[in-house]
Amino acid sequence: MMTDSRRHPRLRIPAPFACSFARIGLQRWTAAERAGLGVVLDVSLNGVRVMSPVSMNQGDQLAVSLRLPDQTATMNVYTTVRWGNRHSFGLEFIALSHRAETRLRKFLSRLPSSQTEDHLLR
Repeated sequence: MMTDSRRHPRLRIPAPFACSFARIGLQRWTAAERAGLGVVLDVSLNGVRVMSPVSMNQGDQLAVSLRLPDQTATMNVYTTVRWGNRHSFGLEFIALSHRAETRLRKFLSRLPSSQTEDHLLR
């Protein structure tokens, strides 16, 4: 049986929202697809799950621009790809500024607690 090692629960978003991303580091120059657009499907304090036609590999590093619903300013974060499949990938936030964390906590606090992935799997 596989256990979930997340430190924070992943919350399914009632209305997915768009994001943009670009590779950083050496991959920025060597990858065939250097940037792309995606849709955020769920989120936690540690990261997001993104659906996109752009394929990513575990370990890829990205600069991601998120505009959380009901917030006017864009939130920019650095991430690492932790897993990926054909049409989606999981991103872990590498460093989250205090301001970005505050905005993310505010957004997450507005989501119903029944949106947790654990609840949806039961």
